[in-house]
Amino acid sequence: MPRGRGHLETPSLLTETRQLLRRYGLHARKKLGQHFLIDREVLETVMGAAGLTSGDIVIEVGPGLGVLTRELAGQAGRVITVELDDRLAAALKEALSSLHNVTVVNEDILKLDPAVLLKESGSQGKYKVVANLPYYITSPVMRHFLEASVRPQTMVVMVQREVAEAIAAQPGRMSLLSVSVQFYGQPTIVGHVPAESFYPVPEVDSAVLKIDIYPEPKVMIGDVDDFFGVVRAGFSAARKQLLNSLAQGLGLSRDEVLPLLAKAGIESRRRAETLSLEEWAGLWEAFTEAGGAKC
Repeated sequence: MPRGRGHLETPSLLTETRQLLRRYGLHARKKLGQHFLIDREVLETVMGAAGLTSGDIVIEVGPGLGVLTRELAGQAGRVITVELDDRLAAALKEALSSLHNVTVVNEDILKLDPAVLLKESGSQGKYKVVANLPYYITSPVMRHFLEASVRPQTMVVMVQREVAEAIAAQPGRMSLLSVSVQFYGQPTIVGHVPAESFYPVPEVDSAVLKIDIYPEPKVMIGDVDDFFGVVRAGFSAARKQLLNSLAQGLGLSRDEVLPLLAKAGIESRRRAETLSLEEWAGLWEAFTEAGGAKC
């Protein structure tokens, strides 16, 4: 995303943002991580990654002042936008009242079942998530959709740059977060977003992350909770060798863990960050065949 200092001056969106805040007597609430997008190039990047058509249903989280919402409404068949802030939601309902394919829901997204949300909004079937996620709820929101009974086809989200890089990491730099996301979909960073693209300016840069959700999880696992119990144990002491971290995290002895690592074909001195998703699946299978882990 090539940029020059002059491009950061986006008077139309910045002016519009300030005018809307004044009109409705609002201000950005730091507690809710509110930073309003004022960069049209970033909007174009998000929309390009979403690849919307008139047949798409979109769930947006944290719409702010509706800058992205309007773009979504212009391309998608239906947009369900969820805003926690009561005053901001009321302003959005008024400001977006002319957009008949937009539903503003004043709720906490983490308390809403996506399947129920779709049904109550008169929609059904497949959907996409497109959002500028507040930093403080990024991981919970992503987990909420990825673990839902009805998962989205695609997620295109703006998140903190370091978080995006962690999610898209490959073996050697993996984390519990990257394993948790890549179990359900393929993440790709499609653009970097400087802090100056938002008002007020946050302390960190962001990135546009696209996750193409698999129809089924990437690896076949009989018990997802048990699988992630093993993964969490592996990362419980990430700087330690797997033999030690698994023993500590699962409440087993090193002598119990060692043959299970050998059965999975994993060298005991390796660290959790080096394992691929397929290797985690093999390790879980070894533990399961041995009678399960104490996790």
